[in-house]
Parts: sequence; structure tokens; C-alpha cells
Amino acid sequence: MTDPVLPTGLGTGVGSMPGTDPRSAAEIVNGELDLAHLVELPGRGIGSDLIGRMAAILVDLPMDTATWGYRLAQRSSLLTRRATDLLNEDLDVIEELWETAGFVSTDRPFKIQVAGPFTTAASVELANGQRVLKDPGAVRDIVASTAEGIREHVREVRRRLGARVVLQLDEPMVGQVIDGTVKPLTRFDPIRAVPVIEVARALTELFDHVEVPVILHNCGRPRWDLLEHLRPTAYSVDVTRPRDADLDGIGMLVDRGDTLVAGVVPSTAPDRRLEAETVATDLAAITDRIGLNRKVLAENVIVTPTCGLAEASSGWAKRALSITAEAGQLIGTDPAAL
Repeated sequence: MTDPVLPTGLGTGVGSMPGTDPRSAAEIVNGELDLAHLVELPGRGIGSDLIGRMAAILVDLPMDTATWGYRLAQRSSLLTRRATDLLNEDLDVIEELWETAGFVSTDRPFKIQVAGPFTTAASVELANGQRVLKDPGAVRDIVASTAEGIREHVREVRRRLGARVVLQLDEPMVGQVIDGTVKPLTRFDPIRAVPVIEVARALTELFDHVEVPVILHNCGRPRWDLLEHLRPTAYSVDVTRPRDADLDGIGMLVDRGDTLVAGVVPSTAPDRRLEAETVATDLAAITDRIGLNRKVLAENVIVTPTCGLAEASSGWAKRALSITAEAGQLIGTDPAAL
């Protein structure tokens, strides 16, 4: 069965939202979703995107800006202070909203998003300009620092909100890490592929350390080979155009009692009007193709947009989350009727 701490049969967002106003974004997220999440606003610039926010999460591994992105540093930097200030601002906003709504200390679920250690290692540079991924020792440091930073982040969210915290670990580059296709500093200095079993072992250790329900998120091609080696976890992927391998992977995931976090609502406005009933029916059709009982929609599925909403218009971001929430309610109440 699904981990009872992770709510299912509902909708949630992936993380990022358009614009630069944390209050406006948080009001939309908390107004539309039963499983609300901490907003990410990459439009605010450095320190606010997926990797930049890690400057506020990593423990004893300072980060700074570099020519092409971010780099590990010797000491705390302007980036670290900016990322920390932005994160604290976002937490202040959600704490105020929850106090106003009467949600504080009600054990209501709340999701946070953090970049996974392998995407971080593939994105951040060492002092010599090489990716952290180039140095196995540095990768181990990133894994350990991420795990400890998440524990502290979870502790802070619990202190402020009294919520049941759910962690979404964003690993959009994990496939490149496993395949050995991360771009190196020069073509004469390739970066080794990291065996899938090593990735799975490191992620499992991180999951065990943070001690909260984990959703592993990947907007790219699903890596079912990785899921085969992971302990039970929720997996967040785009399922709008599932291949046969994806149907097999979804079947494997559900058969072992895990949760499919199904990306089905477009992250930017579609050409034609979309309704929640269509989204729910499409999910039911996937379970039918696999041969699953539709009750798994209520017990093992969470509905989301296909990816973050940072590139959406503010109007579509609100509409997308509304559709997501309504579709989640439909699959959570009477999935057999779809």
C-alpha cells in the first residue's frame, strides 16, 4: 500500500511559478491545492532558481556565482546570503498565510522542493571550472551536504507550520549522469557515467537520512532503471505521451505499492480549452491500458502539471493548478465512474 503519510488522490504543483511576487504566487498555490507547496520564483534571478536555491540548503559547502552559473566556494558569499534571504522571505509568506487560514499545527501536508545531489553535482562547478560530478569525492560531499541541509530545512518548515512535510527531490539531470552525457569543461576531459546502482545507493541513503516521504521528480524521460534499484518511493514524471516502457514502469511502480505523481496538465497554456474531467479520464485510460484496477487512481496517484509553471502566464498558472486540484478530486472520489 501507499505510504499513509503521503496523501494521494489529489493534486499538487511541481514547484516553480511565474513572476517575482512570493505572496501572489503562494496565495494561488494555497488557494487552489490541497497539497500546497513552497513556491519557487526563478524570475527573481540568481539564488532563486533550482540550483541557486541550493546555496541556502547545502551545509558546509558554500556556493558563489561563476561565469556560466554556480561554483563551490571557500566561504560564504553574496549568493549564499541572497539565496538564504529569498528562502526566508518565502517561508515568512507561507507562515503568515497558514496562520491566517488556521492551518498552523494542524498536521496538514506541505511539500518542499530541493534539487537532487546528482543534478546539483552536474550543474555546479569546482574551483577549477570542472563540474563537481568530475570528482567522486566531491559528489559524496554534495550528497551528504544535501541530506543534512534537507533535514534542517524540514525542521524549519515544521517549526513554522506544524505541517507534515513532503519532500520533492528534483533530479532533471539524473539520466545524463547515468548515461555519461553531462557536458564536460572540454571534450578532452569527459565526465564518467555514474552506474545506476551507485546513484540508487546514494539516493537511498539520502532518503533514509531525511526521514520524510520523498517524491523523486524528473521532467525528462523517465528512468525506470533507477526506480528498480530504489526503495519504495513516489515518482513524478510526465505521462502525457507514455511509451510501452513507461506503461511497464508505471505498472511496476504501482504493483509494489508506490505512488505515481502523474504530470498530465500542460505547464503552458494549450491551444484548446482543457477541463479536469478530460485529465482524469486520460489517467483512467492509462490504468486501463496497463490492466490496473481504477482504484489505484485514488490510492496510488497524485496529479500535477507536466513540469514547473515558471514559463506560464499568471492566468494559466492559476488555471493549471485549479485543473490539477479538480482532477485530483475526481480520481480520489469515484475513479470507477470516469
